[in-house]
Amino acid sequence: MLKIDRFYDARRELRKVLRQTPLIPAPRFSTYADVYIKPENLQVTGSFKVRGAYYKIATLSDDEKKRGVIACSAGNHAQGVALGSQVNNIPAKIFVPSTAPISKVEATKRYGAEVVLIDGIYDDAYAAACAEVERTGAVFVHPFDDDDVIAGQGTIGLEILEDMSSAEAVVVPIGGGGLASGIAMAVKTLNPHCKVYGVQAAGAPSMATSYHAGIITPSSSVKTFADGIAVKKPGELTYKYCSEYLDDIVTVSDDEIATAIVMLMEGQKLIAEGAGATALAAVHFNKLPIQGKKVVALLSGGNIDVTILSRVIHRGLVTSGRSSELNIELLDRPGELTRVSTIISGLGANVVSVNHTRGNVHNDINACFLQIAMETRDFEHFNEIRAALEKAGYSVN
Repeated sequence: MLKIDRFYDARRELRKVLRQTPLIPAPRFSTYADVYIKPENLQVTGSFKVRGAYYKIATLSDDEKKRGVIACSAGNHAQGVALGSQVNNIPAKIFVPSTAPISKVEATKRYGAEVVLIDGIYDDAYAAACAEVERTGAVFVHPFDDDDVIAGQGTIGLEILEDMSSAEAVVVPIGGGGLASGIAMAVKTLNPHCKVYGVQAAGAPSMATSYHAGIITPSSSVKTFADGIAVKKPGELTYKYCSEYLDDIVTVSDDEIATAIVMLMEGQKLIAEGAGATALAAVHFNKLPIQGKKVVALLSGGNIDVTILSRVIHRGLVTSGRSSELNIELLDRPGELTRVSTIISGLGANVVSVNHTRGNVHNDINACFLQIAMETRDFEHFNEIRAALEKAGYSVN
């Protein structure tokens, strides 16, 4: 059984390579709670995963190190294993799903590990890694279902309580559950009164489903841009620990995650990947009973592929009412576009594009449509503009 002593041992070992990330106030994320961020996106390798991976490798015997290590990962665990192997001078072979961001794959290679791409998602890479362990006798470094890995991740819990002993709630992203297991066990052991909540992407809810069902319940499929937590089935150990130590598990949509990423960029000047922003999404969208509490939300990683960042930003702006569209029916005559633009600009919005089309057989013969894309402050601002246009006599859809 995992004991708190191992968490402290992991912390001593990890001091050789780790950055101790600070707690950063984040008032924009909630008007009803005192929110702080633990920014593990600033960690070595860009995520918390280096903690568990490095500690696991450091605890291997000399004989095990000679045999080398094998791992499977969507990208962040891969980098942690690769760094740990590089520092300890042992060979590493890592199986990565082909859907993993190229940036994570290339970063893993730069640490000297051999990377094998496998078609499918994490679970397919896991099956391939297990087969390779069976064939070669190398040591498997599991990304979450391993006591040493969990102890390494749990060092975050020690740091949170050392920096803020008065914390009343800690919010943690969940994929396979290693991070949540470690943090929850550390926090609950040292301060049983502090609540610990887990957050999953709604498109990959296996731990949330299992937690509430009282039995491990795999998801038939996963669909989320938060690749770091796109896991079909939680681990045996992590399910046990999460069931025992977590106070609840909730889910957030991809749109809510995207909104949190935009808020982190604008308000905190921090870059988060999809998995990394789930805890803050849950806080911002009021998914948890944390009113009036001092809350620490973990930003677990920042290794987002820049090729999808613009799409994530756009989705986040739409979800928060910062980017919006109006479809306006009006008469096709001189001055109408100027009139519409004057109303919109007078209310402080910025028009970014206009698309003009003729009316159809159901409209007046001289009717047309304007599709206007705007930058607005929020949904209230959008509704104010819509109401002003309707008051001016325009039909707005």
